[in-house]
Amino acid sequence: MALLDRLKRGLSRSREALNEILYFGGEVDEDFWEDLEDTLVMGDLGAEVALSVVDDLRDEAARRGLRTDRQLRAALINRIAEEFTPATSDPFDERPSCVLFVGINGAGKTTTVGKLANASKLSGASVIIGCGDTFRAAALEQLEIWANRANVPIISRPRGADPASVCYDVIEEAEKLGSNLVLIDTAGRLHTSVDLMRELQKVVSVTRKRAQMPVHVVLVVDATTGQNGLSQAKEFNDALDLDGLIITKLDGTAKGGIAVAISHTLELPIYRIGVGESIEDFQRFDAHDFATALVGEGSLT
Repeated sequence: MALLDRLKRGLSRSREALNEILYFGGEVDEDFWEDLEDTLVMGDLGAEVALSVVDDLRDEAARRGLRTDRQLRAALINRIAEEFTPATSDPFDERPSCVLFVGINGAGKTTTVGKLANASKLSGASVIIGCGDTFRAAALEQLEIWANRANVPIISRPRGADPASVCYDVIEEAEKLGSNLVLIDTAGRLHTSVDLMRELQKVVSVTRKRAQMPVHVVLVVDATTGQNGLSQAKEFNDALDLDGLIITKLDGTAKGGIAVAISHTLELPIYRIGVGESIEDFQRFDAHDFATALVGEGSLT
């Protein structure tokens, strides 16, 4: 299945909701615009983004005489794509690079690290994995499976070890091995816990002081959390000054719009998205493809 097809499958829920409004033959009147705005809000884009998108689309439709389903979809795709903050670089392609993965429990950090390690090794990177999650026993087991599959080294310490010291050791080993891509999983933590966030700040600080390569902090967000995902992202960004995002679990249960809301509100690029369990369902982010999967195919002609 092609990448765009997998993404369309994953975002079918929001697209089906829009299908009830964007259909050929419907009246493009005041009720149409109100319904469209409400649907975008319900799709997790948030009120601010939805209002801005609809206002601009309304003006464009009047100016260019857009009336058909496909014309309106195409214009909506372009407008939603503009809401995403573009990436000026990719920490997984530009090496040497160290990436710290942060987020709440269950967001998919460990699986994300494993899939990226596998893909990066296949693309020619010299990868090393660090298990900075010293609290959850299953985290190490999961990472070891991925490390074995990708044939890359993994650095870990006994359960309960200081996460910052683990990251220090990972960087030291990466330098010995000549690794040019360091991927470090961290323990999931509630964004509302001051103590846990302070500990994570220490992890980031120690890693940046020890590493002689660029260190990037990437937030992994579970798309099914909806608007709560934006609150999480704000807290992590305030504490850690994030570099970018990875959005997971866009597999049909999520509405998808939260990706737009977070990227726009925090001005953060999305590097990768996950639309399923298999490694093929983990892909590079493309704003136009994402918006097309969210809205459906359109044409301005």
